[in-house]
Amino acid sequence: MLTAEQNERITRTGPGTPAGAFMRRYWQPAALTEELEGNRPVKPVRLLGEDLVIFKDEAGRYGLVHRHCCHRGADLAYGRLEDGGLRCPFHGWLFGVDGACLEQPAEPPGSDFKTRVRQPSYPCVEKNGIVFAYMGPGEPPAFPDFDCFSAPDAYTFAFKGWWECNWLQAMEVGVDPAHASFLHRFFEDDEEEYGQQFRGKTRSVSVTQVLREYDCPEIQVENTDYGIRIAALRRLDDARMHIRITNAMYPHAAIIPMSEDMTLTQWHVPIDDTNCYWYSIFTAYGTKVDKATMHEQRIKTVTLPDYRPIKNRSNDYGYDPDEQRSRTYTGMGMDINVHDQWAVESQGPIHDRTRENLGVSDKAIAAYRRMLLNGIKAVEKGEEPPLTLRNGDAAGLTGPVGIDTIGPAEGWQDTWRAHERERRDRSAWARADW
Repeated sequence: MLTAEQNERITRTGPGTPAGAFMRRYWQPAALTEELEGNRPVKPVRLLGEDLVIFKDEAGRYGLVHRHCCHRGADLAYGRLEDGGLRCPFHGWLFGVDGACLEQPAEPPGSDFKTRVRQPSYPCVEKNGIVFAYMGPGEPPAFPDFDCFSAPDAYTFAFKGWWECNWLQAMEVGVDPAHASFLHRFFEDDEEEYGQQFRGKTRSVSVTQVLREYDCPEIQVENTDYGIRIAALRRLDDARMHIRITNAMYPHAAIIPMSEDMTLTQWHVPIDDTNCYWYSIFTAYGTKVDKATMHEQRIKTVTLPDYRPIKNRSNDYGYDPDEQRSRTYTGMGMDINVHDQWAVESQGPIHDRTRENLGVSDKAIAAYRRMLLNGIKAVEKGEEPPLTLRNGDAAGLTGPVGIDTIGPAEGWQDTWRAHERERRDRSAWARADW
């Protein structure tokens, strides 16, 4: 349970807030690259409570600038993409991807006024289908050499979706391994259905069967150099253990196994205090991903241009009481993303954590909150928060491991490490020194 003051500190991320100053020290997903395709790659975005415009210039560089022109405040979401930048239609001022004012057509010849003004902007980097922005002070931090960033493009797929709730409750569902046995329970093991996502068999046992039949995992939490490693252990019998390794990647991403061959890295990014996007990179190890099929499946679940889910509060998330009795625990279809969406949106726009009663199964959530509060406090004291990777150590951060397997009950730590070595040995690209 948090105090009311702690809950405010950890959830409010707009300009001038403690958590906002903290979050701005890290790279934030700002858009999918697919949103900046076509004949006009310009899009308004709202990120950490700021109204911005993201665009791609003729040279393929990405820029993220404040939405309102620094001249007279006109809306740059309607700007003209031309002449190496984004031009305001009001008076023709032209801005580059770095916010530099390149032209002021109405100013007298020889005027140096353009050198003395800038459009507020943030640096951008593209990583496997997502454009990341750095909104903090000083030089941007490095990116870790995680699989989702280092994998070749052909082995990754990126997508996103909008949830109507605070970013933190969205993130916390990703570091809560106990909920999978209930929220994502399927009464049949039809793993070919889209959205079920717990694919394949784990050492000849269906993952959905394990989650359904063994609903009281032992949860162990380990601090790491990237955040938190979470082990959910389900003892199948005296000799065998189901081992599911997931991660909280500080400060706002989760890494989970999707199948024998694929992991999912998912960021939970504040749009503002009561809305957030999840951004995902699916990373495959042995087989190139079928991007067209994955996109076709997922684009059917959202409305454009904002990637709002078709199943939502207004239509009861597709709830069907007959399905709830016979097929799924929620009655909300096979897509586990919808289950998560319902769970976190049903907590309200900003979950009141003063009313919680956390148990032993919530130890990963409690540990993650402590890390966040400590990071916020460090920034307030003028210190560098954890894991900003400004000291040349980014290349040493590999993995992290997302594994779902079965092994001996004794020595289970050796089992998942061996499983990961096997996966990397047969991978087409993954480094062995994870």
